[in-house]
Amino acid sequence: MTVDATTASWLQLATQRSVVLRSLRYALVVGSILTVINHGDALLRGEITMERMLRIVLTVMVPYVVSTLASVDAVRESARATSR
Repeated sequence: MTVDATTASWLQLATQRSVVLRSLRYALVVGSILTVINHGDALLRGEITMERMLRIVLTVMVPYVVSTLASVDAVRESARATSR
């Protein structure tokens, strides 16, 4: 399998409905908790700048990416185990 085929295969798995929905759920839950921990005091004071909003978006994106990586890895591992 070439690098391009591997990348295409990975992207295909990462954009499957089940993977995207799972990652969104984790991102909303974990991202909300992290946002409150990291930015809660500033949000309560009304200190909502563009820089802070960018940091909040990145805070939510991290669990999305981690969940997507883990889900794709689990799907690939399951496929490898089944094909043996």
